[in-house]
Amino acid sequence: MRPGAALPAMRSGRVAWQLAQTLWVGGVWMLHFVMLPALERFGLAPLLIDEIGGFMRPLLIGFAAVCALLQAVVACSVLGLAIWRDLRGQLLLLVMLAAVAFFVVGGLTNGTYWQFFSYLVVAFAGLVLILQPRPDELAER
Repeated sequence: MRPGAALPAMRSGRVAWQLAQTLWVGGVWMLHFVMLPALERFGLAPLLIDEIGGFMRPLLIGFAAVCALLQAVVACSVLGLAIWRDLRGQLLLLVMLAAVAFFVVGGLTNGTYWQFFSYLVVAFAGLVLILQPRPDELAER
């Protein structure tokens, strides 16, 4: 393998990491903290707002889980098995576990409290993940 061949792969991993993170963290935060309160302030019926939130939350949680899995693959390609000792790896694992809990609790019971808790865990884990450097930033130094 020639020396310059790893550069495009690292660059594509960097782009995939940032794009996935921007989409899922931004989407989760936009829905709960911007979109639903804006609809409420706009004057829509509370039942309609609950229906929109009930439809959109599972979509965003599923999307967040897929994006977190993609980010874990990118981080694993840079960090190897040390990803699980790294805060970014632990946060990605937390996001995936919270997403699984969101769907399991929703399927077993009408556990809206626990689903909401799982949603907030995903949102705040994403926020902490944004504050961390990309995995390739530390590998370049």
